[in-house]
Formats: sequence, C-alpha cells, structure tokens
Amino acid sequence: MKGKFRWTVVGLLFFATTINYIDRQIISLLKPMLEKDFNWSESDYGTIVVWFQVAYALGYLLAGRFVDTVGAKVGYGLSVLLWSLVAMGHALARSTMGFSVARGLLGFTEAGNFPAAMKAIAEWFPASERSTATGIMLAGTTVGPIMAPAVVPWLAVTYGWQTAFVVTGAIGLVWLVLWYLFYEKPERQTRLQPAERAYINEGRQEVLPGDAPEEKVPYRVLFAQKATWSFLMAKLLTDPIWWFYLFWLPSYLTNHGLSMTEIALPIMLVYSITAALSVVGGLLGAYFLRIGWNVTKGRNATLLICMLFALPIMLIRYSDNIWLSVVIIALAASAQTVWMGTLLTKVTDQFPRQAVSSVIGIGGMAGALGGIVFAKVVGSLLDMYKSNHNLEGGYNLLFVVCGLAYIISFLIIQLLSPNRKKPQAMSIPV
Repeated sequence: MKGKFRWTVVGLLFFATTINYIDRQIISLLKPMLEKDFNWSESDYGTIVVWFQVAYALGYLLAGRFVDTVGAKVGYGLSVLLWSLVAMGHALARSTMGFSVARGLLGFTEAGNFPAAMKAIAEWFPASERSTATGIMLAGTTVGPIMAPAVVPWLAVTYGWQTAFVVTGAIGLVWLVLWYLFYEKPERQTRLQPAERAYINEGRQEVLPGDAPEEKVPYRVLFAQKATWSFLMAKLLTDPIWWFYLFWLPSYLTNHGLSMTEIALPIMLVYSITAALSVVGGLLGAYFLRIGWNVTKGRNATLLICMLFALPIMLIRYSDNIWLSVVIIALAASAQTVWMGTLLTKVTDQFPRQAVSSVIGIGGMAGALGGIVFAKVVGSLLDMYKSNHNLEGGYNLLFVVCGLAYIISFLIIQLLSPNRKKPQAMSIPV
C-alpha cells in the first residue's frame, strides 16, 4: 500500500479554491440589490469588475514569484488570510468607488490561489496523477458558485448585504487553521507513509540539473520558452470567458425574468454540472497517459474535446427555453474548467518545480489582462444593446466571441507547445 495522504492535500486545495470562488462571485449575486442601492449602470458594474482584474493581474505575477520563493505553505496561507479579511471588509463599502477599491484588494490577494495550489500539486503528485489532482482542485471553482447562490441571496435579503460579505469571508479563516495543521512538503510530512513518499519521489520529475534544485529561474529564461508563450496566449484568450460566466451569468438570468432568489437554482445547476465534469476531465487526462499516449498528445486531445464542448455556446441564440440555455452554458462552463485545468497541468509537465508558480503567474496575469479588456467591452456593449431594448442580442454576440476564442487559442497551442513524449519537466538552463 502506497498510502493516500496526498489526496488529503488535494482536499485542502479544493476547499481553498471553493472559498476563493465564493468570495469572488458574491458581487455578481448581489448585483441586482447593489445596483439599485448605488444606481449602477452595466458600465459601472464592468468598471468594478475591471478593478478586480487589474489588481488580479498584478497580484498573479507577483504571487507566482512569491510562492516560488517562500513555498506553498507560507504563500498559500498568507494569501487566504489576506483575501478573507478583504472579503469581510466589503461590508464597509459605502459607494461605488468603495466597492471598486475593495474588489481591487480582493483581486490582488486572491491571485495567490492557483500559483500556490499548482506548486503544491507539483510537489505532491507524479505527472500521471497531476491532471486528476488538478481536476479535483478546480472543482472548487464550481462548488463555490454552487454554494454561494444557496446562501448569499438569503443572507442578503434576511440580514443585509453587509452580513453576506462578513459571513462568507470568515470561512477562509477556518481553512487557514487546517492548512497549517496538515500541510508540509512530502519530505517534511511526518504523517506520510514511507511507501507513499517513495511513490511521490519516483514519479516526480526533480527540478533543475546540478546541486541547486531550489534556485529560481530568471524571467528572461522563462520568456524564452515557447511553452511560456503558449500558456500565456491561451490564458489571455480564454480566461475572460470564465470571468464573463462568473460575473454576468446572474444578470443574464435576471434578464430572462428571474428574481434574485429565483436565479439560485439555474446557477447551482450550471456549476453542479461543471463540478462533475471538471473531475471527469481530470480523469480523462490520466486515462490518456495510462493507455500509452505521450503527454503532448494526451493533453492536446483533452483540449480539443473541451473546445468541441464549448462551441455550442455560439448557437444559444436559437434556444427559446431558459433551461436549454442553462444546459448549454453548463457544458461551456464545464469545458472551460477542464480546459483551464489542462493548461495548468501542462505547465507542471513542461517546467521544473521551482518555475511552476512563476509561469502560472505569468499566464494568470495575461488572463486577467484579457479579462480587463473583455469586462469593459461587455459593460459597454450591454449598455448599448440595453439602450436599444435588445439586451438579449448583446449576450448572443458575446457568446459567439466566447466560442471563437477557443478555436484561436487551440491553434496557437498547437503551434507553440513543445512536444513532450515523456511526463517530465523540461530542463531549463539558468
């Protein structure tokens, strides 16, 4: 028996990611209430989203390097502590600018989640299990949005929107205690059985050649790699799609006549399907390796499947049933989650361990920058269509853009990704 403690680590990563997405999604769930209280237009709301993403872009780049420097335990713990306090601090906002500042601080502090999570996965899992571990971790990006609609609207209606921010923000402090009780690197974890430690070490590609395995890789070296640019461009083009679903799906549903409490069920359905399929997607990547496919072929096949599942979103204009539209959006959101997980796993395949967080930080920054531009476009476009009493047409156009982004991104990945026949990281000179 090789032991299963590494899956406890994944459980902690899943829990943190769930909290991360509860805290970032709450603004979209409270939008119908807050836009009345503060007289927001779609462009005002888009600006608030942009503040989050500007800070997220900067935070992602800095967090990647910071986590590679201090390690996953300290980096993750500090990130969760800070974003939990900021999430609770939203209750103090008294103006549109106040919310913009609060969202900016939340974006900056939440940026540490994925660099730290993927560093922990690179430390704890052999390449053959990383896609599965990443899929489980990323399920938190959907479980958070499942839980939030069930709790946040009720808290806001019953006790006020300030209480909703305080209660959800405080959950991160509970996780922080568990993290410091249970997480250590495999070589320091006393709860780890010798057989499992040996299994992890045998299947994990060690970092750079030479005697300095923890030496940081310079950015100039990382930017010289085609794999870095492949990841950067894919994130730039497709991360904004996830932001669009996360921040505008509640508004899309209310545009179809649903109230703030009635949107809970369709949102929970979308993210329930997404959560289930994100884990299946992680297992799919592991399956391709088990049947003998090389890493590049297996990861790219998964990306192709994701693209095919996402494309029906372009045809949503032909749906005259809200529940059919919800299912189409659920499939597209599922495809995005597995797509994102596969991209992250490719980084752990292609780069040495001490460069993983830095590369993910670079890609995360690019994705956030893309989200900034897209948020402004979405806000302005929807305001224009709303003034013409055709808000539905604006959403339909945006869904077409979402589908096209996957096609372009997939082609770029095929051009720039290096071919890795074995599940191991590239050797990068420093």
